[in-house]
Amino acid sequence: MIKMNQLGAALAMAGLVSGAASAAAPVSAAGKSEFVTVKNTHFARKGKSYYIAGANFWYGGYLGSPSGVGERARLLKELDTMKALGINNVRVLAVSEKTAMTSAVRPATTNGPGKYDEDLLAGLDFLVDELGKRDMTVVLYLNNFWQWSGGMTQYLNWFEGTPAIDPNVTKDYDDYMAKTARFYANKDAQKEYRGTIRKIVGRVNSINGKAYRDDPAIMSWQLANEPRPGNGKASDKEKAIYTKWIAETAQYIHELDRNHLVSSGSEGLAGSAQDAKLFMASHSSKHIDYLTYHLWPKNWGWFDSKKPVESWDGAIAKSRDYLNVHIDMAKTIGKPIVLEEFGLDRDGASFDIKAGTKIRDRFYGEIFNLIQRRAASGDPIAGWNFWAWGGAGRAANADYWWKQGNDFMGDPPQEEQGLYSVFDSDASSLALIKDHAGKLRSLQR
Repeated sequence: MIKMNQLGAALAMAGLVSGAASAAAPVSAAGKSEFVTVKNTHFARKGKSYYIAGANFWYGGYLGSPSGVGERARLLKELDTMKALGINNVRVLAVSEKTAMTSAVRPATTNGPGKYDEDLLAGLDFLVDELGKRDMTVVLYLNNFWQWSGGMTQYLNWFEGTPAIDPNVTKDYDDYMAKTARFYANKDAQKEYRGTIRKIVGRVNSINGKAYRDDPAIMSWQLANEPRPGNGKASDKEKAIYTKWIAETAQYIHELDRNHLVSSGSEGLAGSAQDAKLFMASHSSKHIDYLTYHLWPKNWGWFDSKKPVESWDGAIAKSRDYLNVHIDMAKTIGKPIVLEEFGLDRDGASFDIKAGTKIRDRFYGEIFNLIQRRAASGDPIAGWNFWAWGGAGRAANADYWWKQGNDFMGDPPQEEQGLYSVFDSDASSLALIKDHAGKLRSLQR
């Protein structure tokens, strides 16, 4: 992990300067665009600064489906609950790919190249429409580096004929990452991916008749969930392919839609082979409007939930450093940055909804306070999306693994249900989220 005193050298190596231009649509003469726009290093909306107090809600479009998979009554309840907490933004999976992998969601938006499930797309329509009614916004990601929605490995299965790799089965994530990165250079996969982008970005909402490109409830199109150049040993060639893919795909989306922002979905350094130069270069394109990063102290081996006291201080020190380094990189590039994923499990590493959340609440508090301080000082941190909203969902199986027909929850099918979800019964977590959403909102001028 890069340290604060290494940042200047890393930025100098990158050869990057601040003030990169945004490709977003211009603000109206009155400065009161309904769309979220970028103004210098901050977001703006309706003539005011706009801070994200958000949740990850990957399955929101699924709940909106009019078919058997949908639960529209639950969706309305979830949105109302989040709105009451002060949550103004959700981050949602826009499209999934049908796959034979066991740890992927079912059904899928794409049942094969060019074959789309209109029920699931109608569910996305319903979600976007309901968000607009509540003056909430959504970030829609258009692919996934990980297998839980089919994602890039499924594209390779379609066009290379290679097996879609499920690292939950192989237990080899290094191999998975190295092979999945072939997606960026596969011409047939990229052609199909752009066809899907065109299908979603060019869609007309079946609920309200509004073209997606004209709907201010959409804040941003995102290239993918956590795209990576490969594994931690990615070569210079692989990094160059990845950087080119980000810039060219973002440009393509802007050509289709000049009203909305475009972001990468990157985890930051953790998703950039710990290469600050790569992270900076891949986000300096004028077609990428803002930076993203994620924070996972348990997943990255910084925190041991079975030994919370012994591992806490080190994990928090590393987390603070990680947060601050990325805000400083955003300042150098001259764009906003959003911490769009962070989470910790329940006390005792339990998946049981009855387990406490004391450690998680303490972690959330640390994150919220740091972001609040830096935002209040004018730094380009534009807010947060915690991972993830579980709401009224409940685990159905004794082993906590998802099966088709079970409730959708914040934890996707590649993880135990209850691992990182924030439920509607987690009173202390909800109170904390509400308090800090209000503090962020107080910065909007």
